[in-house]
Amino acid sequence: MLRCATSAAKRAGWQVQTINLYEKNIAFCRGCRVCIETGRCPHQDDSQEIAALLKSCDAVVLAAPAYWANVPAAVKNMFDRLLGTAMGERNARPQPRLSRSQRYLLLTACNTPAPFSWLFGQSRGPLRAMDEFFHYAGMSRMGRVAFSGAAGKTTLPDRISRKIESYWK
Repeated sequence: MLRCATSAAKRAGWQVQTINLYEKNIAFCRGCRVCIETGRCPHQDDSQEIAALLKSCDAVVLAAPAYWANVPAAVKNMFDRLLGTAMGERNARPQPRLSRSQRYLLLTACNTPAPFSWLFGQSRGPLRAMDEFFHYAGMSRMGRVAFSGAAGKTTLPDRISRKIESYWK
């Protein structure tokens, strides 16, 4: 799904940079909340690189498989560490730090076949978690694509490819 999205974006003339969270050194959030005040996490690791890209990008494509109706731990950890980059607080209310002109596209895949993947929240869970982060950050949603019943599939169904590609036209 991500390969399809990045290829479509490149064909449409976008500059693309891909980040694999499993290749990055991102420590766990310590809950100090310094980032809420300063806009950046005080703990130095690869999260600063991702924060800088997030602040400067026009669009984000986040592809994450469904793990028990939620995002994988690496994605949740990234969200925790980017909290101050994405939002601040005023009067105990979240305040977005990113722009409505920045867009995001969410991609997820799960092994549970449709319609059960949707009925039991396997696809909805990760999409909801990812959507919530970017929404509260202030970004605009391009779209959301779920590939249910992905177990054992080696190719992307044409309907999924077409849907992903449609966001870059």
